[in-house]
Amino acid sequence: MSKHLSTELVQLGNRKDTQNGSISAPIYLSTTYAHPGLGESTGYDYIRTKNPTRDVLEEGLAKLEGGARAIVTSSGMSAIQLVFNYFSVGAKFLVSRDLYGGSFRFFDELAEKGIATFDYFTDLADLTEKITSDVAGIFLETPTNPLMNEVSIREVAKLSTKHEALLIVDNTFLTPLRQRPLEEGADIVVHSGTKYLAGHNDILAGVVVAKDATLGDKLAWLANTTGPTLSAFDSWLFTRSLKTLELRFNQQEKNAQEIAKTLEKHPAIKEVFYVGAGSMISIKVVDENKIGSFLQALEVFSFAESLGGVESLITYPTTQTHADIPQALRESYGLTPDLLRISVGIEHVEDLIADLEQALNA
Repeated sequence: MSKHLSTELVQLGNRKDTQNGSISAPIYLSTTYAHPGLGESTGYDYIRTKNPTRDVLEEGLAKLEGGARAIVTSSGMSAIQLVFNYFSVGAKFLVSRDLYGGSFRFFDELAEKGIATFDYFTDLADLTEKITSDVAGIFLETPTNPLMNEVSIREVAKLSTKHEALLIVDNTFLTPLRQRPLEEGADIVVHSGTKYLAGHNDILAGVVVAKDATLGDKLAWLANTTGPTLSAFDSWLFTRSLKTLELRFNQQEKNAQEIAKTLEKHPAIKEVFYVGAGSMISIKVVDENKIGSFLQALEVFSFAESLGGVESLITYPTTQTHADIPQALRESYGLTPDLLRISVGIEHVEDLIADLEQALNA
């Protein structure tokens, strides 16, 4: 029986406990498992390699993204590191110019050590001009963080296929509820699972999903070898959180659409960046000198890093998420000190709008 995605999410982990009939999947905390006999295994030997609780989560995430295999890790950055461990030393990559500062920091470190080389593209035309047959991979954020630039995954996939490069898409902002990169031609999807997928600002996790089983098996082998393992309890909590993903995301998106409309009309805002889907909004204010007082005046929104949780947050990328990108570089492509990034939560939209308006008028 074919089921809707919302049903699959709510049912995640159900009927896994055939012995006792538990509706909530059990948490297997054991780090090691007994062998029935010499040369025999239950399928589980050691927690870094495989864990029944983590299996439930990974099976659900693979189905959610439409991939062959998913691997969960201890953070979003460990997920990205796992993917880049797949490539040979000296590999060349093309990367979205506007992207999360932590990803830039990691890529810059790899480049400084001579492990890999990176070039950055701003749009599809720029990518088309720069891609060559010696490019091993393309790392794409769409929409980008924090300027919300969009690039067609399908068009990028045509280029990656033509030049035999792997296409890696960070799908954190829109999730597979709004964007399905593997179906559009990507080879690997990564998430900061900390964000929308877990959604409650209480789990640190990363996700890697491979379209191809062979690629997925190799990534799983690398995960076992390098050990960026997500704990059994966090895997259970992640599974529990996924059950409400669609409800949470739909409400966050509905709130964001109303907030974006309001901010576009506010005289203190000179530009709003919103793609019409999801709940990430960036804004540029008319007077950046008032950013400090604006942040202090907020009563519902919290001035904090991260995004995607049920609580609404505001981030100042210049000093927080993107501080590791050199100032001249980030300002050259539009990440200027007048920019704020908003992650809209599930609170009542009238309270959120009232809070923003009173803080902007403070």
